[in-house]
Amino acid sequence: MKIRQNVRHWATKKGLTMPVVGDIVTEKMVDLHVNVFGKRAAEGRRAEREAHMAAFFECTFDTYLAALDYGYPEAEAREITHAQANFDFYNHGWTEMMEITTDEVEAHYDRYADFFEQYDITIADPLGDFRTREIPDAPSTPEKLADPEHPHAEGGFADDVYVEGPDGELVVGGNATEPDDDEVDVESAVGMDDTDGDEEARA
Repeated sequence: MKIRQNVRHWATKKGLTMPVVGDIVTEKMVDLHVNVFGKRAAEGRRAEREAHMAAFFECTFDTYLAALDYGYPEAEAREITHAQANFDFYNHGWTEMMEITTDEVEAHYDRYADFFEQYDITIADPLGDFRTREIPDAPSTPEKLADPEHPHAEGGFADDVYVEGPDGELVVGGNATEPDDDEVDVESAVGMDDTDGDEEARA
């Protein structure tokens, strides 16, 4: 999967791992993701999916923290949560919201299989042990899987995490040099200033 990484991501990571601040950042990040992916929903479908997405995304931030504890670098921990979301979109036939093509779903699972299996995450059950709250149902559109259209998906990036830095350079792998905690200003995290972050902090 191709994702971006900049100062905003490091600050948000720091915020998510802090007591009290973590709750604020999580809430804002959930709102951000619901907004970004909600805009991608087929016409007339956004409202019926929002409650489901909000609850689902909230659970994935526990996955993110667990992936960091597992030893994954920030980019891969974040990619894992995006894989979970794409598994969920795939299961619902929400192909227009997917970031990966339907034929690469299994490849993304396989790359993190050891982690996923530890927490009983499967493509069919993307949250596994991280399903810590009720996830509201939302209508599926399974007919879209027969001839999927995914205008927001980028194929060809299933073998690794591809990280686009602030300068636009694309680096394969998630082991970019991470700044020390004292070099990161948590005030730049999503939810800690007056901006939304929007896509800049999402992917």
